[in-house]
Amino acid sequence: MMKNPYEIPCNIAQTLNIIGDKWTLLILRQIMKGKYTFKEILDGLDKIPTNLLSNRLKSLEADGIVVTKLYSKHPPRYEYNLTESGMDLVDVFNSLIIWGEKHLEKCYKQLNHIECGNKIIHSYYCPTCDMEVKREQIEVSEPNKNN
Repeated sequence: MMKNPYEIPCNIAQTLNIIGDKWTLLILRQIMKGKYTFKEILDGLDKIPTNLLSNRLKSLEADGIVVTKLYSKHPPRYEYNLTESGMDLVDVFNSLIIWGEKHLEKCYKQLNHIECGNKIIHSYYCPTCDMEVKREQIEVSEPNKNN
């Protein structure tokens, strides 16, 4: 948990309370890349203190983003896997990759379609209308209690 959590009634603020501190997104990125053990995660994150990694992993577990599985009893060793909630963050990561490709001075990654190898773009889709929706056709509103 963050030292000074946001008290704002907002999805973004409350999500940042879970994943918005230094290292947390990078820890999740390691797990998404198939680095499941503490050592694998640690090796992929240059200069993260071990106590900080341990604390972040415990917080992510408490928040339902990762789940642990014992893989060695002596000494106890765990692997970390994403929950369904954690897997849903893949879309957030992909959006950050797309943003970075467009706005960073140096592009490090891009998203490609496995089948044809070409770059993909982000789009919004309305399943009710069965159509793609443009950014300017989207509004942010209170949740509809009927849906």
